[in-house]
Amino acid sequence: MAIWERIVAALLELNIEWRDIVDIVVMSFVFYRLILIIRGTRAEQLVKGLFLLLLAMVLSDQAGFDTLHWVLRQVMTVGLIAIPIVFQPELRRALEHLGRGKIFKSSFWNLNNQDFENMLDELSKALLVLVKKRMGALIVIERSTGLKEWIDTGIPVEGVVTAELLVNIFFPRSPLHDGAVIIQGNQIVAAGCYLPLTEEPNLSKELGTRHRAGIGISEQSDAVAIIVSEETGIISIAHDGVLTRYLDDKKLRSLLCELCSPEKSEGIGLKSWRSNQ
Repeated sequence: MAIWERIVAALLELNIEWRDIVDIVVMSFVFYRLILIIRGTRAEQLVKGLFLLLLAMVLSDQAGFDTLHWVLRQVMTVGLIAIPIVFQPELRRALEHLGRGKIFKSSFWNLNNQDFENMLDELSKALLVLVKKRMGALIVIERSTGLKEWIDTGIPVEGVVTAELLVNIFFPRSPLHDGAVIIQGNQIVAAGCYLPLTEEPNLSKELGTRHRAGIGISEQSDAVAIIVSEETGIISIAHDGVLTRYLDDKKLRSLLCELCSPEKSEGIGLKSWRSNQ
């Protein structure tokens, strides 16, 4: 009897219906997606800690350590109640991923290819000047997730993206140079915006507030943040909580096309790129 026939026979003996198989496949996919969401975040360590507590609780019960088992059981009870609070950023991130389907696309995807290419050209020109003159900058490109709560912290601009406008905004004596510029489509909607800082403890000490803010906004949304270091002139991109540094014009344009092109309903992550911290 072939192996697959034995498997089918075993399944028939277990009285497993097709609904059960579909249920197992769906739940496996859900757990797989949850693992991808928390991988590389602080939640990953918290999950490992909860697993160790659960294992210790089971072993203490088997070993007959009644007092230890009771304490661990109480800790697990409190932990289950605290999970929604502790995992709030990850839960928010999961819901945002759920809302990034094709039904919920933002108006950014209505940007035509020509406007997008013009925006990239102007952005490249501005970055060349910013790097040459060692002018720090933080530019955020909105994608599917709306950034209104951070747009409201800045000054409305509502102007088409041009190299001259971007350079003037980040000029050291400009009142808007300390904040972030947020771009929707080919429009600069606001400047001088305040962004959330990442709480990642393992970042290099040489990374300043701009880099931490760029990573922070990419953790809380699917936006792409471009950072120009004031001290070194190094160009970096933050996306999905990952910082990619030491980009030249060619690599930067390639990444922006992959992540923000109107032809793509969803951006491609930075899996093939590694942070050079």
